[in-house]
Amino acid sequence: MLEEELVQLVNKIISEKCEKPNIELKKALGGTPSKLYDAQDLQRKVMEQSLQMEPVVRLLFTVAQIEDKIVVSAEISECDIYDKPCFYKGAGRLRGSFIRVGDSDQPMTEYEIYSYEAFKRRLHDELRTVDRATMTHLKKDNIIEYLIKLRRQKMNLVNLEDNRILETQGISQDGLPTLAGLMLLGEYPQEFFPQLSVTAMVVQGKAIGDLGEDGERFVDNKRFEGTLNQMLDATIAFVRRNMKIKTIITEEGVRADKAEYPIKAVREIILNALIHRDYSVHTENAPIRLVMYEDRLELENPGGLYGRITIDDLGKAAADTRNPYIAGALEIMIETENRFSGIPTVMAELKKAGMPSPVFMDRRGTFKVIFFKKKIVQNKDVELDDEILGYCKTPRSREELAEKFGFEAPSYFIRTKISPLIDAGKIKMTVPDKPKSKFQKYYS
Repeated sequence: MLEEELVQLVNKIISEKCEKPNIELKKALGGTPSKLYDAQDLQRKVMEQSLQMEPVVRLLFTVAQIEDKIVVSAEISECDIYDKPCFYKGAGRLRGSFIRVGDSDQPMTEYEIYSYEAFKRRLHDELRTVDRATMTHLKKDNIIEYLIKLRRQKMNLVNLEDNRILETQGISQDGLPTLAGLMLLGEYPQEFFPQLSVTAMVVQGKAIGDLGEDGERFVDNKRFEGTLNQMLDATIAFVRRNMKIKTIITEEGVRADKAEYPIKAVREIILNALIHRDYSVHTENAPIRLVMYEDRLELENPGGLYGRITIDDLGKAAADTRNPYIAGALEIMIETENRFSGIPTVMAELKKAGMPSPVFMDRRGTFKVIFFKKKIVQNKDVELDDEILGYCKTPRSREELAEKFGFEAPSYFIRTKISPLIDAGKIKMTVPDKPKSKFQKYYS
């Protein structure tokens, strides 16, 4: 960090009077930097602390004078995923690992730590065998149909015995069904995992607590069980049943029905949730959760993004797969595409329907997708633009803009609301040469 950048950052912190997920203040007084008489001694003490971490933390220091005060910054680069979590050796991995949440440091949960270990050690929870379950708990018709499709598509398996094939595909292990086998081919998987299901509800309003005219909180409220195929079909049917269909008459007099949400995009996010949710013991008591609000559809599944992929990478790069055996089996059984096509398909379908891009959120062990209705956005576009321009008469940061206009994801707000105004020449950037700079602000 250059001295000039450190001065800008300090002024920003003083103006906003708060910390951020990537910024932590020490020795602060009343929201302003406190005076430090020996910057060299401070750097030495911080360096000593960094050596107590596993892996050792490497720091980049910057010193700047602001009026009569000396400010020292220590930049820490994110460590590689194979080194996470970075923890204080004196407390051990479980008690010495923390995660930044808002402006505070929160102890990492046992599951958050486990998720890193599972990736590093290539643990596949889908392959764990299940207490009390035997091969008789797999439905014979499901097995026969699966083996027929499998042999048609994988010629190397044609001459193998049925039991051997089921082992190679992760359906069984040591003569016992795996979790993947039960969820894909079982008679009734919820006999063993009651919460590996999908809950779906329709809310009359924009929040769970809203009540409709008849005083009821939910218009529809269901739980779907069965195999992954059955839960997929049932959840899609629920969305179809509860979303409005608009009839359009074309100039040629042809009648066409247009749904609130493109069903192909809905299918993809439900399928992705079933395939990529976490199936470990840490999350087996948490169902996938779908909620349809007045203005949006939300789908949340246990297990955050897996491996090295980030929110910004979705739809742009191939992702690590948490459950490769389940993904591979569904590719055979229902002709899914397990080759980096799910998110691009969702984005393409929403764009084709003239709807906003989806919002993705990854928060402490859960992953959420949000579809916003087209009409809600269209009706407010002009008014919102005027409000943004008025608010940006004073330069504003991403976080300030998202918070002001009620958007949980700053990157989504910038992409969908601010970027079009920049393209139109109505909004400018304070750091135009570095559009993604963390010091970036927007002004009209």
